[in-house]
Amino acid sequence: MRIGELAKLTGLNASRIRFYEAEGLIGNVARGANGYRRYPPEAVTMLGIIASAQRAGFTLDQIRHLMPAGSQGWKHDELVARLKEKVVEIDALQKQLTQNKAQLLAVIEGLENRPEGIACSDNKKRVFDLLRLEENTSTESN
Repeated sequence: MRIGELAKLTGLNASRIRFYEAEGLIGNVARGANGYRRYPPEAVTMLGIIASAQRAGFTLDQIRHLMPAGSQGWKHDELVARLKEKVVEIDALQKQLTQNKAQLLAVIEGLENRPEGIACSDNKKRVFDLLRLEENTSTESN
């Protein structure tokens, strides 16, 4: 199939497909006598896997190592291990994002509910001092 049809089937634009090809993610693509690329039917599946992996947070280099190795096919144990590693990375990222969100909400709370009679600049210092104290306390308990 030609690139236009592949783009329509995958929802990816032609330049993205050519980029993945140039990066070696979808293997060698045959060219017809007219010079047009001719993609095999399995390119639809491979591009779907690549797009899904990117949405899951894999880098192109990580994806390259997940893809089947030529005629050898998928390396099952390595694939499972790398997927489990990504789950651990996502868990750590979620934990960090939860901490970041809590800290931002604390700053908002402190700024919006400043004590009466305190200047905004003094309140800002008070809020950030409290955050530093909280951060030091949580670091010491870990």
